[in-house]
Amino acid sequence: MPGDRLTHDERGQIASGLAAGLTYAEIARRMDRPKSTIIREVARNGGAHRYRADQAQQATRWRARRRAPGPPVHADPGVRTPEALRDFEREFAEMMAGTGVPPMMARVLACLFTSDTGSGTAAELVARLEVSPASVSKAVGWLEQRGLIARERDGRRQRYVIDDQFGYRAWQASLDSMTRWADLTRRGAGLVDGPAGARLADTSRFFRSLHQDMSEAAEHWRRSLG
Repeated sequence: MPGDRLTHDERGQIASGLAAGLTYAEIARRMDRPKSTIIREVARNGGAHRYRADQAQQATRWRARRRAPGPPVHADPGVRTPEALRDFEREFAEMMAGTGVPPMMARVLACLFTSDTGSGTAAELVARLEVSPASVSKAVGWLEQRGLIARERDGRRQRYVIDDQFGYRAWQASLDSMTRWADLTRRGAGLVDGPAGARLADTSRFFRSLHQDMSEAAEHWRRSLG
């Protein structure tokens, strides 16, 4: 049985296996390693599409130096390391969660945004985020229902895609929400008298005006994309 730490040659086998389209289980079996070891290795080093043996080896050495006693070692902020990418993904997901996107859905969006292809299968998302398949299934269902991601067939697998129209669709979802606010508060204004009725009517007018301005801006942006 190989030692606990992966060697550079083993990382090369992982990269070759991913490039050949092998599953994590197949790669693990060929290397006589636990499947969980392969999943963790790929997830912490950029995911299935970004995994590179040399970069993974360098990142492992960097992590070992960072854990060693002595003065802290800081990575060059201009160098794209797996650690820097994960830090950005975490910050990106936290920002989206702070604006109302559920945390797991925000993590999936951040993962897709930072993928070179802007896409990922359920298995790839599970490995990269290190969460359960059920969590990913629930997240992609929520995002797909709102039109924030699309589903494409990749052989026998489903691939989830985020594209250049994401901003427009997210904006459109905001516009739909404003329409509901405007319609409901206008209906309430017709049912309630006095200050409460006036407050509801003012709210309805505000959201209708904001909806109109944002609709015009969104349409202009969409046309500029061709």
